Amino acid sequence: MAERYKTGEKAPENGTYEFVGLVNESNENANAEEEKNIELSSGETFPPSQSNQDAAYWKKTN
Repeated sequence: MAERYKTGEKAPENGTYEFVGLVNESNENANAEEEKNIELSSGETFPPSQSNQDAAYWKKTN
């Protein structure tokens, strides 16, 4: 399984990261398609879900 990163953690390297799910799974897990991928540079902080600002999990796609 690919390593997951959580809102507030720092990106280990430059790249595209994909939304995996919300930390609090009891909340709705419905990000819009355009929100599912983000570009981060090494050292940037993983953001919360754009739709509801909840803590999210991300994984590197490339």
